[in-house]
Formats: sequence, C-alpha cells, structure tokens
Amino acid sequence: MDRVKVGTAETRLVLLRGNSASGKSSIASGLRERFGRGLALVGQDNLRRTVLRERDRPGAANIGLIDAVARYSLDAGYHVVLEGILYADHYGPMLQRLLEDHRGRTHCYYLDIDFAETVRRHATKPQADEYGEVELRDWYRPRDLLPDGAESLIGAADSLAGTTDRIMTETGLATLTPLDH
Repeated sequence: MDRVKVGTAETRLVLLRGNSASGKSSIASGLRERFGRGLALVGQDNLRRTVLRERDRPGAANIGLIDAVARYSLDAGYHVVLEGILYADHYGPMLQRLLEDHRGRTHCYYLDIDFAETVRRHATKPQADEYGEVELRDWYRPRDLLPDGAESLIGAADSLAGTTDRIMTETGLATLTPLDH
C-alpha cells in the first residue's frame, strides 16, 4: 500500500510525550503563545477524554482520530504540536507512520520526569483533586521512549521558559512568520 505524505516542506511537526504532569501541555501552550496563529495544538487528552470520552487502551478510536487531526492540520498548512502521554506500545505505530509521512521538519521530545517530581507537579494542577498518587502510579511509565532514538530528552531541571525557547529554536519556529489562518 502506498503511503500518503502529509504537510509541506515548510510545515513543522513537534511531538511532546511524557507521563502525566510532566509539563507537556504547558510547553505546548507556551509554543502556541510564542508562535501565534498557524500552529495547531493536537492534544491527546482533548481528543480522547473530551471528544470521545474513551479509556486509553490499545486499538482505541482516539489513536486514529489523533492521526487524522494531525494530518489534516499539516495538510492545511498548519504547524502541529502533538502532545500527550501517548504510550509507545499503544500509539507508537501511528506516531511512527506520521513521523515518516511528514514532508517537513519533525522534532520529537520526551519529558523525562521521575515519579516523585510527577507527584509534586500534579499537586499544582487545577485538576489535582480529580485523581491522585494512586492513579499517577498506575499510569506512570519511566522512559517510555519511541524506538530508534527518535526523541530528545527534557529533564526535570529544564525550565518551562528554557524548554519553550529550546524547542522554538531547534524546530525553526522561532524564525518563521505566523500564518494568517
């Protein structure tokens, strides 16, 4: 079967993965704020929990929906920040195809935060009362990396501002003009 290429040579695809409370959504929001219009945020939580109200399991419908939204956005000329826990065993094959099919520059980051720091960060979130350490421990997977060293690591010592600056620079988003979408 022929694979369909997505996006253009100019579009950027940024993948942010990591455990719950590692900072993915905060970084994604920072990138959107810094870049402006023309950058689509494709969030696993929004599509899985809000749109579909689905549990995270292998083969679930949200995997295809995340792929379709990212591809559609890239084909429409948007840069895409795809963020979520995105367990490697559940989402890895879809992510690998998306990364291979993207015509533009693609950058992948994994937020490598230990469990104690995950619990500390979770306590600062607005939804901290909705779930706690027991659920975080069930969901936590240390270094759940994609194969072939696709991801650059971001550690707990890396600041939000510093990480946002780093990603803006490494992806080339810092030098691009926001699109008029």
